[in-house]
Amino acid sequence: MPISSDYKNVAANTASSPHATLSHLDSEGDIHMVDVGNKTATTREANAVGQVRFPAAIYSQIKAADGMTKKGSITQTAHIAGIMAAKRTHDLIPLCHPLPLDKIGLSFVYDDASNSITANAVVKVTHKTGVEMEALTAVSVACLTIYDMTKALSHDIVIDGVKLITKTGGKSDYNHQEK
Repeated sequence: MPISSDYKNVAANTASSPHATLSHLDSEGDIHMVDVGNKTATTREANAVGQVRFPAAIYSQIKAADGMTKKGSITQTAHIAGIMAAKRTHDLIPLCHPLPLDKIGLSFVYDDASNSITANAVVKVTHKTGVEMEALTAVSVACLTIYDMTKALSHDIVIDGVKLITKTGGKSDYNHQEK
């Protein structure tokens, strides 16, 4: 199948930029999974967060019910969904490597000041590639699950601030700095 000229233009522009490269495009614009065969397996960890914000009255209702809805516990269900999502990231995100994850942890914090629940995911692996996508997928699906668990109460719910906070291992570490 011929490669779209759009990909070839992106590849050409990326190849000429000294600051940015797209690892899934070669200089010809062909798409491929990154070859990690020659990399060394190291311990890699990523932490991501996301927030689900509610109208004040709905947040109060959720808190008064201790996070329980007709469907069950909001955070317990989101916890399981986040773990399942991290394990299936390679099925959801094209060109992601399937990884034998060592750890997937999720936590949830109710924030009365912002009428929100913040989801936090930590994913760890000893492998040749990182787990940023797995952490971001876990927190994204956890937030979507919270939305699903509460949408009967309101559709004025906002999922916000999904981002990578830290990553360690591999070529470089990353620590998100608020701007």
